[in-house]
Amino acid sequence: MRTSSVRAVAEAVGQAMAVEGAVCVFGDPGRGKTVAVRMALREVPAGWKVTWVPLPVRPSVAGMRRAVFDALALADAAVAGALGEARVLVVDEAQRLPVPCLEYLQSLWDHPGTRVTLVLYGAGSERALARLPQLASRIGVWQEVPRLAATEAAAAMAGFHPLWRTVPSPDLTWIDQSCAHGTFRT
Repeated sequence: MRTSSVRAVAEAVGQAMAVEGAVCVFGDPGRGKTVAVRMALREVPAGWKVTWVPLPVRPSVAGMRRAVFDALALADAAVAGALGEARVLVVDEAQRLPVPCLEYLQSLWDHPGTRVTLVLYGAGSERALARLPQLASRIGVWQEVPRLAATEAAAAMAGFHPLWRTVPSPDLTWIDQSCAHGTFRT
């Protein structure tokens, strides 16, 4: 379901890719950040690669480096060369990154000859990035994923799963108004 939030995230990611910049997608849990980022990255231009970096629990710089190297299937010496190709590095739960890990990602992005777009997202990721002003100042787009508008909620639910398509639209509207309040996961 291409909600207004999904379209806004796709536009934000596209803008960041156009300038090989960075984007921060944030919003409360259950708002659809992961779905929106995944949908946006289905539309990357030819020649771009998307690499999802699995975030270790309580990451250290060494753990973050290992996660990036593993995601790229590289040894230390080949990282800069691999990042010379147009690539999107995606980090979910970016709010869990301590400052040294954010500095490491910034150093990869700033390295001469790299063609990297960073997509950092998660509930509270905007606050985590604020802890590193030199990276935060480079974020080209700060995209919040708000609650679904009441006009979008019923259509989003119906489009999510075949079971929801059997529920009358007024009932879906009632469910949203009385229980979910625009938070899709709820």
